[in-house]
Amino acid sequence: NDVLMRLTKPTLFTNMPVTCEDRDLPGDLFSRLMKEDPSTIKGAEALMLGEMLTLPQNFGNIFLGETFSSYISVHNDSSQVVKDILVKADLQTSSQRLNLSASNNAVTELKPESCVDDVIHHEVKEIGTHILVCAVSYTTQAGEKLYFRKFFKFQVLKPLDVKTKFYNAETDEVFLEAQIQNITTSSMFMEKVSLEPSMMYSVAELNTVETEDEGTSTFGKMSYLQPMDTRQYLYCLKPKPEFAEKAGIIKGVTVIGKLDIVWKTNLGERGRLQTSQLQRMAPGYGDVRLSLEMIPDTVNLEEPFDITCKITNCSERTMDLVLEMCNTCSIHWCGVSGRQLGKVSPSASLALPLKLLSSVQGLQSISGLRLTDTFLKRTYEYDDVAQVCVVCPYMSRES
Repeated sequence: NDVLMRLTKPTLFTNMPVTCEDRDLPGDLFSRLMKEDPSTIKGAEALMLGEMLTLPQNFGNIFLGETFSSYISVHNDSSQVVKDILVKADLQTSSQRLNLSASNNAVTELKPESCVDDVIHHEVKEIGTHILVCAVSYTTQAGEKLYFRKFFKFQVLKPLDVKTKFYNAETDEVFLEAQIQNITTSSMFMEKVSLEPSMMYSVAELNTVETEDEGTSTFGKMSYLQPMDTRQYLYCLKPKPEFAEKAGIIKGVTVIGKLDIVWKTNLGERGRLQTSQLQRMAPGYGDVRLSLEMIPDTVNLEEPFDITCKITNCSERTMDLVLEMCNTCSIHWCGVSGRQLGKVSPSASLALPLKLLSSVQGLQSISGLRLTDTFLKRTYEYDDVAQVCVVCPYMSRES
């Protein structure tokens, strides 16, 4: 006889307290009965949660990322001794068949009313239908070799819904927003949600608020995720120094990294999921990319200020560049327009300090830059390169 039981954590026993006022017909009957109930908490009999634990009454739900544990027992119901008992447990998924048996050695003999026990563990990594195949072979006293199998089918469900969005900064930084939703019917304690970057990037988590003593989570002290609730996690990725020079010329699909999510459910039942490698389509910068390396947050009206631009040759040919600075209705460039920047090799870049001023208050766009490649006579115009806040120093003094 082959018996299979799933090993799971128990749950806290719950009561259904019934109370009434002393002047009602039952009087203190309900109160006395609850005090005599061994499952209630002494001094808090009206609380639904009790002191006892309840063993699972059914197979329950199995979620992706959890560890499936099962107890297998082969019992000799006959009156004869059997020999060479071999118990084998395989798990059949939609893509593979896994051997979960702790030992492949046969038991020499099994006496009547005795049993052979085994406990198997498997971290579930696929969703969908799973079939646990338990096969038992043995030899009778007459030397006859017998064999039988039992099948146990169960479904593996998806515990979390993960969505990701990428945002490209004006520099080479990439911001990743991960939306994680609990789609189970029970609460989750989110133990860890981290991003493991690829070899090209370093990552900074933006999910804490820095205080004087230590960082505090943006989700508060209790990191619980209720059923159907969603949380948003934010990460900033920067190219490592050895890849920083080439960050501006990366084209096509690039690998960012993968999310590592660890949670706990009922009485510490642990689960873990790792996403596949997250990919993003690198933004197209054309033949020449112009980005800002340094710009002040706030500047004074009609006072010159400095910025530093970075020009990167994203093409596969050498360029001979000329810079033109064209004034707009609010932005006025200081310096000589039409100056030669010289030759820039493929994948190379150069830093360019510039000076300008604004004649209009408020949030102003840095525009009016134009690059010309004298080799091919091609012109590249750059508008809305960045924005700067322009304030009037006289108005702030008067206020």
